[in-house]
Amino acid sequence: MAYKYLVIVESPTKAKTIEKYLGRNYKVVASKGHLRDLPKSRMAVDIENDYQPDYISIRGKGDLIKELKKYGHKAEKIYLASDPDREGEAISWHLAHLLGLDPADNIRVVYNEVTKDAVKEALKNPRPINMDLVSAQQARRILDRLVGYSISPILWKKVKKGLSAGRVQSVALKLIINREEEIAGFEPVESWTIDGTFLKDKHVFQAAFYGLDGKKLKLKTKEEADAVLEKITSNVFEITDVTKKQQKRNPAQPFTTSSMQQEAANKLNFRTRKTMMVAQELYEGIALGKEGSVGLITYMRTDSTRVSAGSIEEAHEYITGTYGPEYAIEKQREKKKSQSAQDAHEAIRPSSVLRVPSEIEPFLTKDQFKLYQLIWARFLASQMTPAIFDTMKVDLKHEDVMFRATGSKENFAGYRKVYVEGNSKEKNNLLPEMAVGDTVFSKDIDPNQHFSQPPARYSEATLIKALEENGVGRPSTYAPTIETIQKRYYVKVTAKRFEPTELGTIVNGLISTYFPDIVNISFTAGMEQDLDSVEEGEMEWVKVVDRFYKPFAEELAKAEVEIEKIEIKDEPAGFDCELCGHPMVIKIGRFGKFYACSNFPECRNTKPIVKKINVTCPVCKKGEVIERKSKKNRIFYGCDRYPECEFISWDKPIGRDCPKCQQYLVEKKVKGGIQVKCSHCEYEEDIQK
Repeated sequence: MAYKYLVIVESPTKAKTIEKYLGRNYKVVASKGHLRDLPKSRMAVDIENDYQPDYISIRGKGDLIKELKKYGHKAEKIYLASDPDREGEAISWHLAHLLGLDPADNIRVVYNEVTKDAVKEALKNPRPINMDLVSAQQARRILDRLVGYSISPILWKKVKKGLSAGRVQSVALKLIINREEEIAGFEPVESWTIDGTFLKDKHVFQAAFYGLDGKKLKLKTKEEADAVLEKITSNVFEITDVTKKQQKRNPAQPFTTSSMQQEAANKLNFRTRKTMMVAQELYEGIALGKEGSVGLITYMRTDSTRVSAGSIEEAHEYITGTYGPEYAIEKQREKKKSQSAQDAHEAIRPSSVLRVPSEIEPFLTKDQFKLYQLIWARFLASQMTPAIFDTMKVDLKHEDVMFRATGSKENFAGYRKVYVEGNSKEKNNLLPEMAVGDTVFSKDIDPNQHFSQPPARYSEATLIKALEENGVGRPSTYAPTIETIQKRYYVKVTAKRFEPTELGTIVNGLISTYFPDIVNISFTAGMEQDLDSVEEGEMEWVKVVDRFYKPFAEELAKAEVEIEKIEIKDEPAGFDCELCGHPMVIKIGRFGKFYACSNFPECRNTKPIVKKINVTCPVCKKGEVIERKSKKNRIFYGCDRYPECEFISWDKPIGRDCPKCQQYLVEKKVKGGIQVKCSHCEYEEDIQK
């Protein structure tokens, strides 16, 4: 069928969704991401000629490029509709080059959501390709290439082949190692508290020691705590002050990329990569029965919390009709802008709040439903009134010893009707009615010793938060950065937290010593701001690259001479190679440690390192269950008789059978501790903290 207009998007899913909106005059096809890039085999940046990049067509994309050109020749007009960010603008620019289009013509269409109205409106308002956006993307790409292709060969020569260095990944690794050093150097500080259980007219409540003579006092030693206890000569206390207040709590802003990644990690236990993959599916379009395919959320790579006037109006009507007018805000809240926010997009929100999660659940996968529900509720809550709590503070005195009790009760749910941040809803902490002059009686008064704890290692969520707070990286870089430092075995994941490996520590040490700017957080954040200035048309990209590269080139020349070869010694494995008799050693590879013959390259025998958990295989009853790691560095459990026995489990078997169905029990990490559950039925035991 003949068509007049060709629309090129990035993904086949989005192409399928959009083609249904546009009718027979339009053909919609996908570029499947970038078609041109810098070659992998060489630097491809002409340093002597203003850092001009030498782009080539990506290997394997030749047939697709021919196909797009063929479609283009048949069209009266071509529209480039790749994603609405730097990367998308660059893809459109490369497409224009390949198809012989003038970037200054009105060929670029952008939309923030894949819905019929948004796409049709975008096609009514095409614009030229934004060369400032393209320049910002090109500058980032060239900077990353200059760093990676300059430092990596030094690491290969001096440390180990296959290593890499990058601007954002080096800062992420530095943060993880700094945290590890904080933990190693941490000295616990002792402190004491005194907690009391009190009675008021048969009502029991809790209060804690506050101070002496009305002044707050922190107890540092057992002697100080004992001195306070000696002053309490009876169980009679007098109420000396009662303060009642109402406290308002405002909802969180709608999601940015990083806040979505953090909340999905905390609430849904999603890894960063999974969150972005599922969000992409929701954005590109889901088939909703008779309604057809529709994008359920706005573009998912954004650092803006702004939302459109239309979405605010729709939310206001929905909230008023569903919950009542008292739940809908009348005036839009002032929003604090992040130091890195480019504000070119909206926040992540549902394309329509009228697509209620429970109503479209049958059309979604389990993961799609969970993430959509989170995005929908977060946005809706941001347009709702504050929650109101009644708070009460009571001071109790015995001689000059003062205890304080605090309580709160939800008076009005407000936004909490639909969404609560974090992992769990807080419970009301009620105090009995009390007045100044009342007498209460202590039941128990107990001193408790405490020691300060070291800072926790970074999880995916807290590392993203740290990068964002320091102005390092942008929405599109968080997930690939986390993936890279794991893939290179610079860090390992222990109990969902990042721990630096010996290799990561060595690489960080070299980069910190010889290329200090690369791991300098302020320097990297400043570079991100310069790239934002390029995007705004306030700086030229060549100047940004030049200002970085000239001092970097001097560091590079110095490092080539001064860095001595570092030998990572192989650990003895404690047994000999069964093929040649030479000792086996433990080596570090792409996916972690493994056994290898010390007689390499004459003998190439290798074995995975397996960890036995002292549990008999629940399937074959002959082998032992061992702990293994997948290619993505995720722990799983299997039988050591594989492939004869194909038992596999993501959860750790514990060696007991289920009392209900006789299948094997497993241990799962859950909120609050560890829980034993059946691998097949609903049986579960109490959570062990």
